[in-house]
Amino acid sequence: MERESIEYDVVIVGGGPSGLASACKLKQLNPNLSVCLLEKGSEIGSHILSGAVFEPKTLFDLFPDDAKDCPTLKTPVAKDDLFWLTGENKSIKVPSWLMPKSLHNKGNYIISLGELCQWISEKAMELGVDIFPGFPAQSYLKDESGRVIGISTGDMGIDKEGNQKGTYTPGMDILAKQTIFAEGARGHLGKQLIREFNLDEGKTPQHFAIGFKEVWEVDNDNHSPGDVVHTMGWPLNEGTTGGGFLYHFDNKRVAVGLIIDLNYTNPSHSPFQEFQQFKKHPKIKQFLDSGKRVSYGARAITKGGINSLVKMDFNGGMIIGCDAGTLNPSKIKGSHCALQSGILAAEYIHKILNEEICDFDDLFKGSSLYQELYKSRNFSAAMHKFGFYVGAAYNFIESNIFRNALPFTIKDEQRDCDSLNLNNPLYAKEYPAPDNVLSFDITSSLFLSGTNHEEDQPVHLKLTDPSIPLTRNKELFDEPAQRYCPAGVYEIIDKEGEDYFQINAQNCLHCKTCDIKDPSQNINWTPPEGGGGPNYIGM
Repeated sequence: MERESIEYDVVIVGGGPSGLASACKLKQLNPNLSVCLLEKGSEIGSHILSGAVFEPKTLFDLFPDDAKDCPTLKTPVAKDDLFWLTGENKSIKVPSWLMPKSLHNKGNYIISLGELCQWISEKAMELGVDIFPGFPAQSYLKDESGRVIGISTGDMGIDKEGNQKGTYTPGMDILAKQTIFAEGARGHLGKQLIREFNLDEGKTPQHFAIGFKEVWEVDNDNHSPGDVVHTMGWPLNEGTTGGGFLYHFDNKRVAVGLIIDLNYTNPSHSPFQEFQQFKKHPKIKQFLDSGKRVSYGARAITKGGINSLVKMDFNGGMIIGCDAGTLNPSKIKGSHCALQSGILAAEYIHKILNEEICDFDDLFKGSSLYQELYKSRNFSAAMHKFGFYVGAAYNFIESNIFRNALPFTIKDEQRDCDSLNLNNPLYAKEYPAPDNVLSFDITSSLFLSGTNHEEDQPVHLKLTDPSIPLTRNKELFDEPAQRYCPAGVYEIIDKEGEDYFQINAQNCLHCKTCDIKDPSQNINWTPPEGGGGPNYIGM
């Protein structure tokens, strides 16, 4: 069976907010354009995970007649609280006037981002966009001059040894005049494009966090739809920054989560276990008591801000959204920024296809997205460079007193993968066993994520050097992949009397943390057979 090819004016990789916004805006600007969107998940929204408190203005700009009726926008934020957790049972409420202005959420909504993406995809299809879920882009295509001319989807029906099964179906080449990459944080093709086209030249290394989220059904008097709780401090200690959240939305549900920066230093640190402990704090526990956990997920978050934002245009296409790094770290929000980047990409490509002279940097720097990201340029770097306490104080002073007008830029030049200290018994962390009331193990959590992969397929987590996990990472860092992975993908087991590094690829949540945090940069995340992975609809 030979590979077939098909041609479009524009092909978009990724069915998140940025890719969908691009598709819709392109068709609004020119209904005659042929636009194709590929999504690696089994359906639009199945791989989307976010808190999420959502700023709606960009959505209203994109759909001025329809957005007011969007069923996802049904729980407006009613109240904001910020707590500093000073210990496992202690906390201090931060007065509203001391909260960074970026954490005030008046006018925003508590939503499921996956459900929002499903709604936008319906609008895209009404506009004439061809959407193909379950088809991951395996590689990008170039012509003789090095210009990107489309993408290639992966073959399906391949067994673990690389042989064709009875269900074998060859992939397809999708050719396009312009290709937009909107894969989300640490996109596997985006990573290659950044390297090949030097899109990060002059930028600081990108920085990431891992975000955990659970949805609980609760039935107690503390539930109050529209209430937003953010936390800082415990259980994250010295050398680890981040924060927690708890959002009350409709139908007696709350979303609880913890965001942990991936520049943490302790090799024995387990982000998953930190999240399980976080839920036991009285300020969080009070809302979960007598509740039932109904879903779990984890995802890497791109949070370097404008200092790490790569050049978004290249010869033949664009890289946008969290694939490029458009999240606003000071707001802990990326969805509205992703929408804005998608709209800007569509406006730029519309001009390019019409052979108009246009420079994307000029378009971007004249946008509200640039102004927003520029104002928050020091937020993450201050926390990384100065630590939690000094960094938080600096951010308050810059945001609330100087209104983001200080005339200098703080930069963090260290990659997240280079931050680990060498393994030392002094750093060892012991975590209590799960109580199965508030804290749980990875296996039961994974079940609630809906994760599923065809078991007899090639392992999609590739090791550049299979010996490194045991010969280097284990010796220097006690192989931290055993702890930073939120799905139990990596473990060292005894096999015939010897250590063996096992990859349980069928557990993979597609969070990309391993690709980011591995201290040897030896793990390369690639897409598995189409449709595999978690199912986050409703998260």
